[in-house]
Amino acid sequence: MDGALSRTENTEVNSWIKFGMRLGVSAALHPFEYSKTLIQLGYEPIAAIPSTSWTGKPILKLPNIFQYTGHIKRIDGFYGCYRGLAPKLVGSVVAMVVSERVVEKLGLNSLEESKDDTDMSEEDEYAQFKLHLKRDIVVTVSGIVASHPFHVISVRMMAQFIGRETLYRSIAGSISEIWKTEGIGGFFAGLVPKLLADVACLVLSSSTIYILNKYLIKDKLTRQYNAAMIQFGYSSVLYPLLVVSTCSAVSGSRLMAGQPPIMPAYANWVDCWNDLQARKELKRGGSLLWRSQIKRSPSISTGFVPLPTIARYQ
Repeated sequence: MDGALSRTENTEVNSWIKFGMRLGVSAALHPFEYSKTLIQLGYEPIAAIPSTSWTGKPILKLPNIFQYTGHIKRIDGFYGCYRGLAPKLVGSVVAMVVSERVVEKLGLNSLEESKDDTDMSEEDEYAQFKLHLKRDIVVTVSGIVASHPFHVISVRMMAQFIGRETLYRSIAGSISEIWKTEGIGGFFAGLVPKLLADVACLVLSSSTIYILNKYLIKDKLTRQYNAAMIQFGYSSVLYPLLVVSTCSAVSGSRLMAGQPPIMPAYANWVDCWNDLQARKELKRGGSLLWRSQIKRSPSISTGFVPLPTIARYQ
């Protein structure tokens, strides 16, 4: 009894240590996430320069993620690159705690450790797959829903760079601002596309990995690489939903980045999707190292004017 309790405590401690390490990595990489968020919003403060594609075709080249981050640092300094980090970390902790409590309430925290494939029948293996997938879906959905208000605050803090506002300075002040101007719905702006993207990626990747491992791939090392590649593939396919989520999180706020003429007034996230699709901008930020300006039809205007300044990178 004492041994089982000790193992449970050790497992819980190890999970929190791993979670703390993930928070540290997330904090360290936040300046790049900040830049990616602004790119998803369509903000391009650095003028594109003439260049050529891999095939030798003339294009207008946009700055990569490192040059974009460097621009933010030149404007706001080193600490300015970490705008929006506090609510992001708080949201991660809230997601972790809430998802654990929900899993515990539903009795999904006592799943047995995976046995060796040779010791399991096909029925047992499939039953275990369904149980783990069910638990992962519950963890993902509960975590996203619980932490989304902090995600909205984080995105809006970063979006202030565009219009140079100070409406979202602290978590408490941001909560007050959203509550007064948009009500409870404002805290969940952009929730649906984010849920769709994450849950669809989880279900599709888990199902594909299970089928391939069951019928085609037997080597353990190959399975690990295969899982990573499959998850990356589905994430890329579903990436447009994350762009829509980011835009929806800002749309309707008092920020300049969320109002016409910079951003159209969207009725809902589907309206946002249709608009970005018409402008061929659903993949904003999908490529961070090699970026080029999209050629648009003269009849289609982005409505986005660069703020606060235009700078040309070297």
